[in-house]
Amino acid sequence: CELKEAQIRDGLHTFGQSPRGVQRRDTLLALGRFPIGDGQSGRAGLTDALARDLRIDHLFDPLTVDWAAPWDGPRADVLQQVSDAPWRHYGDTRERLELLAAELLRGVCGEGADGSGGSGGEPASPAFAEHLPQTKQVIARLRDDVLPRLDACGPQEMTQLRRGLEGRFVPPGPSGSPSRGRPDVLPTGRNFYSVDTRAVPTQAAWALGLKSAQQLIERHLQEHGDYPRAIGLSVWGTATMRTGGDDIAQALALLGVRPKWAPGSHRVTDFEIMPIEAFDRPRIDVTLRVSGFFRDAFANVMHLFDAAVQAVAELDEPADLNPIRARVLSERDALIARGIEPAEARKRAGWRVFSARPGAYGAGLQQMIDSRQWQTDADLASAYQAWGGYAYARQSAGEQAHHAFGARLAAMDVVLHNQDNREHDLLDSNDYYQFQGGMVAAVRHLAGAQPRVYHADHSNPAAPRVRTLHEEIARVIRSRVVNPKWLDGVKRHGYKGAAEIAATVDYLYGYDATARVIADHQYALVADAYLNDAETRAFMQRHNVHALHSICERLLEAMQRGLWQQPGDYRAQVEQHLLASEQQIEGTRT
Repeated sequence: CELKEAQIRDGLHTFGQSPRGVQRRDTLLALGRFPIGDGQSGRAGLTDALARDLRIDHLFDPLTVDWAAPWDGPRADVLQQVSDAPWRHYGDTRERLELLAAELLRGVCGEGADGSGGSGGEPASPAFAEHLPQTKQVIARLRDDVLPRLDACGPQEMTQLRRGLEGRFVPPGPSGSPSRGRPDVLPTGRNFYSVDTRAVPTQAAWALGLKSAQQLIERHLQEHGDYPRAIGLSVWGTATMRTGGDDIAQALALLGVRPKWAPGSHRVTDFEIMPIEAFDRPRIDVTLRVSGFFRDAFANVMHLFDAAVQAVAELDEPADLNPIRARVLSERDALIARGIEPAEARKRAGWRVFSARPGAYGAGLQQMIDSRQWQTDADLASAYQAWGGYAYARQSAGEQAHHAFGARLAAMDVVLHNQDNREHDLLDSNDYYQFQGGMVAAVRHLAGAQPRVYHADHSNPAAPRVRTLHEEIARVIRSRVVNPKWLDGVKRHGYKGAAEIAATVDYLYGYDATARVIADHQYALVADAYLNDAETRAFMQRHNVHALHSICERLLEAMQRGLWQQPGDYRAQVEQHLLASEQQIEGTRT
């Protein structure tokens, strides 16, 4: 069910062009899936409105449902008509609601049966829609407000680019993820503004962060029989802008600390330490590796987290309930024994926020992975520790702290990264493997063991999900990387589409080199989809043979380094395709 419901991109966005045809309808469906504001009347999500009108909402919330639970509720005729597939579980019910929503939006988008068509039109089956009062209100909002915003994106992008190049005023607009209940960020092409940094984390972010923290602890406890003691969390500025601080809220919840907001302005004024009895578990020692952009934009949030850590470290609580205090005191005493002044030793022992040195950005692994200039985990760990080993606190603005960062990494038993939307995935960018994978490699080397690695999906604020990184990577590979629908979409873009395919392989390899999360059969899936599929291989040979060559090189490197452990016949196949691509490149030069 999760794979069937996975949201993936159908091709790339072309600057200055709004989606058309099926892409237009599918985008509108994604924009209408989540509620906005209070979720009442026309502000409800489309599938939720359908569930209410079909009178199954008392059994069923499409956004929070347990997809694997057996469905024994009513089976409305209209839902039976949209699919011939078996109807066994709640996930099947959600799928049928999605199919019905897409059919209703086909009429809104003015599509023909083949998916063609432009704007305007009425909902499909208007007579039926008359019996869906709440759905009618949502469809009216999508038709009259959201769809015009979506259609305006392309023209506005080009218009405002020209205005900017002419030195004229570019109107401002809010930032955020439109598919996460924020259609107000459309149309694109505006000079977007962010959140009030003094209101981070927001109350909504706290609710989500608290729920996600609880899920993480429960998952770890179920699988390993104990609570996590020390967690490493990557925090990015762009995600914080979109969510209002989900990551920071989650980190504070793990510490057992709650933000305090001022009435009216809702700005964060302080924090309160929750008693152990309130959450019935130990406090978790959380270390943040923040991005350079987060460091620049949210200094006050770093100081808030630092203050919370220091306050927790001063609590008179036993070591088994407050490992933060125990570790800070132990490291402080060790530093004093080395001749460090007590105040300085206490400061260093309490560092829990690290980033690149002031003015620098990134995690330091991209060049090393791209140029193949590494041999062992020690090389990756050294680069990650050196690049991110600068401490940020109320009294430390990028102080060199490589040793302290290494001590934090060596103590971690869990590495976590959160993703706030489904408009991209872990294999869309090298930042994911650099930040999360780099941390995993560093912990594995410094601690001598592979940490537990989790991925928290916050794309649905009503129902965050915590999975292992292995599970999330497997979902991405199945739902997007080797999915013919995704491949058909990027193939529309010729040279750039082939480059996207090659980049996906680069990022997949980077994640395996750092986090060790790709299995042999997954490498084989990629080889079959990209190299051994005659149509896809011919597409790259025709439009971008360098992309084909790059994919072959990466897969062979994975074999040579022992990441793809037993390639079998695939080695000879990849070598054959590599040789053919080299000959084509040489022939082109000649």
